[in-house]
Amino acid sequence: MAPDRRTLCRTAVLAAVGTALLARSARAEIYVYKDARGGEHFTNVPGDASHYRVYHGRADLPLPPSNHRSVAPRDRDPARYSRYDRWIVQAASLYQIPEPLVRAIIRCESDYDPRAVSTAGARGLMQLLPETAKRMNVRDILDPHDNILGGVRLLRELANEFHGDLTLTVAAYNAGDAAVLRFSGIPPFAETRDYVAAVTAYYRRYRALEDPLEASR
Repeated sequence: MAPDRRTLCRTAVLAAVGTALLARSARAEIYVYKDARGGEHFTNVPGDASHYRVYHGRADLPLPPSNHRSVAPRDRDPARYSRYDRWIVQAASLYQIPEPLVRAIIRCESDYDPRAVSTAGARGLMQLLPETAKRMNVRDILDPHDNILGGVRLLRELANEFHGDLTLTVAAYNAGDAAVLRFSGIPPFAETRDYVAAVTAYYRRYRALEDPLEASR
């Protein structure tokens, strides 16, 4: 999460006005169990109740004070929008994620500046938290190549979890899959709703325009 995400995506949000991105309002119990490796698995239909417990979630809890020093995107060289093309194409192909979606995520997360750091400690082009980067087998979170591979791998996992639903996948990238499951759709957070609208708008631009510089404006 880049420190000035709302500023980066404000133009795209305005461009997306009128696009229907409505979440279902129904609430349902979410269950979770932790496997032997420490991974958490979520469902709203627990097959074996003995393994699951009701998940109360952390989505609506206040965030603790951050001790991280944020670094806003500072790279203004237009060449940055095509600088990482080879690795974006590689990761998109490897994990079967649309290339325009990867570009849209990077545009909204870091504005293509690999030095960006959020107040929460997320880093790099795709703004990975250290614990997420470790789970995605990222060796160097600040290395653009490693960061892209880790971020796209996360997108693949989320797309699998939400059966390829673009809106829910993008919302989960921002707010976490637990929040999306808990609220049965896009969580009612202004930042997440703006983020989904912005990424969706850029996704459409990258699909329509071949020039990454033109599409990133």
